[in-house]
Amino acid sequence: MGIFGSFDISASGLTANRLWMDVIASNIANAQTTRTPEGGPYRRREVVFSTRVAETSQPGLEGGQGVRVVGIVEDQSPPQLVYDPDHPDAREDGYVEMPNVNAVTEMVDMLVASRAYEANAAAMEAAKAMLGRALDILR
Repeated sequence: MGIFGSFDISASGLTANRLWMDVIASNIANAQTTRTPEGGPYRRREVVFSTRVAETSQPGLEGGQGVRVVGIVEDQSPPQLVYDPDHPDAREDGYVEMPNVNAVTEMVDMLVASRAYEANAAAMEAAKAMLGRALDILR
């Protein structure tokens, strides 16, 4: 790992957590969407993370080099049924299929993503201070 390796790792965490926050915001924004281009109600989306593995010259010595987003998948849990016979998308029995978005779950995920973002920013700041001290020693 080079001198800027810790910056790369923290930057990958900042990027991944920002994307996670975007997906959470999209889920919250579509919590009442009953029509999508694919048909049916909006389905909650989740971000799938994976470790970025570094290629090293020494066999058997692998180290994580941050995080990467593998993809964004739809939550396959069934939609919530709400009785509202006056809704334009109500079925014949009066129930409306609402998105499978739970506001509490989204708030908890948002808190976790926010804390992870802050932790990566703090790690980047610490690495920056450490490099600054190293430069001061060389003067």
